[in-house]
Amino acid sequence: MLGDPRHRTEDIRAADPLGADALLAAVPAMNARADTAALTVALRALIPDQDRAALWSVGAALAAMRDLGILLGSLKRHGVQPLAAVPEALPVLELLGRRTDMVPRDTVHHYTTWNPPGPRRRSYTGHPTEARLQEAVRMVFPGLVAALDDCSRVARLEPYDPCFAAALDRIARHVRAMVDAIDLTVAEVSPEYFAVTLRPYFEEVEVAGRDYLGPAAAQVPLWLVDLTLWQCDRSDAAYDAFLAESLPYALPAWREFHARHRGGVSAVSKLSAAVSWEEVDRLPPELMDSAAALGRVLRILKTFRARHIGVARKAYSDDLRLYEEGSGGAPVALLRSILDLTRENETMVRRATVRRRPAGAPVGPAAA
Repeated sequence: MLGDPRHRTEDIRAADPLGADALLAAVPAMNARADTAALTVALRALIPDQDRAALWSVGAALAAMRDLGILLGSLKRHGVQPLAAVPEALPVLELLGRRTDMVPRDTVHHYTTWNPPGPRRRSYTGHPTEARLQEAVRMVFPGLVAALDDCSRVARLEPYDPCFAAALDRIARHVRAMVDAIDLTVAEVSPEYFAVTLRPYFEEVEVAGRDYLGPAAAQVPLWLVDLTLWQCDRSDAAYDAFLAESLPYALPAWREFHARHRGGVSAVSKLSAAVSWEEVDRLPPELMDSAAALGRVLRILKTFRARHIGVARKAYSDDLRLYEEGSGGAPVALLRSILDLTRENETMVRRATVRRRPAGAPVGPAAA
């Protein structure tokens, strides 16, 4: 992953292949006025020559998609299908999608990780609260990238290996950033602001007859951590369907990660099998360490998901709700289902280390 140009975030943030800095700085004012005519002119003005765009580096193509995407979401928020208004954008979006090996519109990566900070920040509203939400999402990705390397290690190891527990402990440290991010969101982004002001900018946009979701935080693929810890062989149909819809929005290397591990044996299953093979009353210390480490990771995931549900319930309450589903295409009920699955796997790991007494073993004071 280190050689992937998509991880050269500083280069992508610095890039402005469309010369869009000045024009995009005016987008928040256009949105405040719901000025669809100005937004349409802006999108048309930024459409590059296809021959020139075909020569761009991957990083420049990502930056171009980032900048066009702000206008796509803005037009759709005000009731205009962008490609109906500016049909000449279609071949460019398709070209940029092929060039970057991603969907033909902007994703959460474009909106957060590849978005320049400071005065060049691409924004729908220009409001400080939107910037704080972008930062909360952005802070998750470095830890997630590191966690996936250790998830691959866990997939290759067995629970008897001390490296199994060590890799899980590193995953726990990495994914704790998810909890920090949701805490920052709760503290600084009100449910009202997200539901009423920001959520409408994340609407689906039609490209070549297919709807593509906007740059939703739900596209942050925490499900890749789930995959190797428990999901690859302990999922359910609803979660599988959500993953099938979410996968196209992931980075190419992460789609490859999913393809490699989706048919594997999860860490929970490997631990459960190892524990079941042990007939002694006391488990080997390596298994106890692995169980404790796996339980710690699952508790962090459980904590994040419980807090996420709290935020989602407020943002999609009857008083505020403008949409039946979240910006990532999932209803709150699915978030609850995923939390339940995470909790069930954490409970299974915790109970696996509780050894039954052999038949006929003394109990009570005589056992001492």
